[in-house]
Amino acid sequence: MKKYLLLAVLCCPILTDAQQTIRGRVTDEASKTPVPGVTVVVLHTQPAIGAITDANGDFRLSDVPLGRQSLQFSSMGYETIALNAVVVTAGKEVVLQVALTEKFTRLKDVEITWQRSKDKRLTNNDMVAVSARPFNMDETKRYAGSLGDPARMAANFAGVVSTNDTRNDIIIRGNSPNSMLWQLEGLNIPNPSHFGALNSMGGSVSMLNNNNLDKSDFMTSAFPAQYGNALAGVFDLRLRDGNDEKHEFLAQAGFNGFEAGAEGPAGRKNKATYLVNGRYSTLAAFQQLGLNVGTGSATPEYADVNYKISTPVGKKSKLSLWGLWGQSSIDILGRDYDSTRTQAYGNAYSDRYARYQTNITGLTYAHRFGARTTAKLTIGYSSTNEKFDRDSLSTDNINIATPDWYWRFETRKYSAAFSLHHKFNARHNIVTGITGDLTDYSIFNKRIYNGTTDKVLADKDGQLSLLQSFIQWKYRITDRLSLVSGLHHQYLSISASQSLEPRLGLKYTVHPAHTLGIGYGLHSQMDNIMTYAVVTPTPQGNIYTNESLGFGKSHHAVLSWDWQISASTHLKTEGYYQSLFDIPVTQRPGSFSTLNLGAESIPTIMDSLVNAGTGRNYGVEITLERNFSKGYYYLLTASVFDSKYKGSDGIERNTAFNMGTVFNILAGKEWQLGRRNRVLGLSGKVSAVGGRYLSPIDYAKSIEDGEVQYDDTRAYSEKQSNYFRADVKLSYRVEYKRATLEFSLDLQNVTNNENIFRQDWNARQQRVTDNYQQGFFPVPFIRFTF
Repeated sequence: MKKYLLLAVLCCPILTDAQQTIRGRVTDEASKTPVPGVTVVVLHTQPAIGAITDANGDFRLSDVPLGRQSLQFSSMGYETIALNAVVVTAGKEVVLQVALTEKFTRLKDVEITWQRSKDKRLTNNDMVAVSARPFNMDETKRYAGSLGDPARMAANFAGVVSTNDTRNDIIIRGNSPNSMLWQLEGLNIPNPSHFGALNSMGGSVSMLNNNNLDKSDFMTSAFPAQYGNALAGVFDLRLRDGNDEKHEFLAQAGFNGFEAGAEGPAGRKNKATYLVNGRYSTLAAFQQLGLNVGTGSATPEYADVNYKISTPVGKKSKLSLWGLWGQSSIDILGRDYDSTRTQAYGNAYSDRYARYQTNITGLTYAHRFGARTTAKLTIGYSSTNEKFDRDSLSTDNINIATPDWYWRFETRKYSAAFSLHHKFNARHNIVTGITGDLTDYSIFNKRIYNGTTDKVLADKDGQLSLLQSFIQWKYRITDRLSLVSGLHHQYLSISASQSLEPRLGLKYTVHPAHTLGIGYGLHSQMDNIMTYAVVTPTPQGNIYTNESLGFGKSHHAVLSWDWQISASTHLKTEGYYQSLFDIPVTQRPGSFSTLNLGAESIPTIMDSLVNAGTGRNYGVEITLERNFSKGYYYLLTASVFDSKYKGSDGIERNTAFNMGTVFNILAGKEWQLGRRNRVLGLSGKVSAVGGRYLSPIDYAKSIEDGEVQYDDTRAYSEKQSNYFRADVKLSYRVEYKRATLEFSLDLQNVTNNENIFRQDWNARQQRVTDNYQQGFFPVPFIRFTF
């Protein structure tokens, strides 16, 4: 029956006169309050299509032709904004949230205006001065290789790299992926990835559904004072509201899973909305087709749900319930291991069983106090549950039945965040707030040697709290010069540590096409919760030698130049220097540093740590970007950097993430077939990255221990071969009267290049083996919205 329904959809007549509605809300960028009387026009349409925002800042544009449209927002006293290449399809209304900045006014009522270029370059946060860009969900759907994953999409930006095809870790300017902060609707959240271990901030597939995400901000350095507990970068994610006027549905299948979604009004009168999407993994289906997903015969299974329910409360308030839930599992069995196939995980002499579950739930209340002040309070709960067992096998692949590695990691976090935005006038506005996170945790990790001897590595049921507060002020000194300053403070209960951190940003428009930016920030971050649960055996019993650890810290300094070459093309160059200090290292002289952790799902356990390590990262980044215009786009990024650290032995070494060079080229073209009813697309991506540094394997210690052991005296001294990958994506979109059907085929690693994943130790053969990453991998995708 389903086959006949799909055939009917495909064969139904294409209506070339299909049209759609564009609507949304316009707010003041500083105060977040609605702006009435804004003129909204769809450019290059005959007859002209336009509207004016009402008292709530809402607008509606009816009968807009399908395809990519350009919109202009203008109002007396505000700077004009142009949105280009807005995709208008028959299957879904376009609902926009647009922020305007008040014009600068001098004495004698002479207005000085400067044209804000495309909204695509403007972040949600108007306090950002350097090292940031907005993140539009359309990019995750359009760019080759991104697979609809926000984290994988971010790897295309300058200063960001990911050389692991099986994971979506975000490495920013030579920092560990663990140095990143994930925020969702203003709350600090745990690792939002399937197979996302507690000791890392990445995983195999993101649980964040790009169909639910709204325009978000991605920051790579010197971020504003409202963000804390991070040394590298921030991903500030927003969830969109559902359609408040009509019900819309989608069904799709691709690498991220079989997916179904629905949204629409939840009430007839009060404009309440709902938005929900659910997914289930498709990798088992890919394996049945004979495609190698990098896990051999093991089948990764996962499922997730993203949701948001919103309702107005009176005329000036809004209440939203939102969240995501996900679980994932995989059984990697030694009897199924095939050494002739590319397989990143597993071996022939052990069975591995991994289970993960994450839940994030939040309730947000926003209220508008007059025309210049808004406040938002969000409370939330998040939990993670990670279980792992590894059983050894005998030489004839019989399970010995006794686990030789066993861990159970659980966290339960209760969070609250309050923020207040106030705009004094066109020159001055402030944002202040406070955030509190209370975390209960239960950490247990042990190894069993020869089936008899237990060694407990971590064991603690505890609680800690992290309290953060901030204030930041934006001062528009002249029409071309603006200053953002702020202070961030945070306090960690477990070690009674605190940190006061100044932040500063300066932007100067030298010429309408040229903008200079300077940024500085002192940033700090607590260690991973697992670190505090590590035990140190003593004759009197186990003690916790890491509980006194304070914050690791870093100074960020950035110089930026942005050249708007044309209306659709800009060139951006940034130079940066980051000095890290108070980094946890071992008390006894050694090469260990937490700056190298986070790229593996296997936890690294180290006791007796002190805040005595240092590090430094510096480099130059160049971005040449053409936003989608006249049917094509491109993004070229280049990064040249150096990343070093010092452990407690005082020797300067490469970090694990010192790839040195990163080059990305993305480009795409669309062709209209017929009268806006069919679109053919072609896009490509080429990435070339310097090789990672690895520590040489210590053969004698590995033979003795049975696990891979490294020569710490020569840590990160061996450079691997360079990473290269090319992806190609073909897409096709068909518009019906009230529905849209999309197909695509993402051809990953089309050259079938062998990129090394890591070196491992074969305990049976007592030798080093090279594990390689995913080879050529075609990913089909289909999406139907109606």
